[in-house]
Amino acid sequence: MVLVDANVLLDIITSDPKWFEWSADRMERALAQGLAINPVIYAELSAGFRKEEELDAALGLAELERLPIPYQAAFRAARAFVEYRSRGGDRRSPLPDFFIGAHAETAGLTLLTRDAARYRTYFPKLRLITPE
Repeated sequence: MVLVDANVLLDIITSDPKWFEWSADRMERALAQGLAINPVIYAELSAGFRKEEELDAALGLAELERLPIPYQAAFRAARAFVEYRSRGGDRRSPLPDFFIGAHAETAGLTLLTRDAARYRTYFPKLRLITPE
């Protein structure tokens, strides 16, 4: 199964002139493996919508399974955050990408994203689909 990051979904929802084709193509290629989001990805997407129904309608075009984040992934996200802080990161709480990366890693999912750098740094074993 492939966890689809918010940036890829936003490319499609907004018809981003630079990234739409790449994102749509990669989602289509991954469709046979199954596509999913989690509550953190849903929350990131929600910022661009006034109503939950509007977001759900936009996501209704994609065949996305909604997965819960396991407690094991929450613990792994915290470990990534501790590493981030030890490297000089200044955020005071775990970043959304830590929950997304930890979820994909602990559940054995592949992550489809355009933002590979943080995932490669803190989740080096994570399978990624990226432009790079």
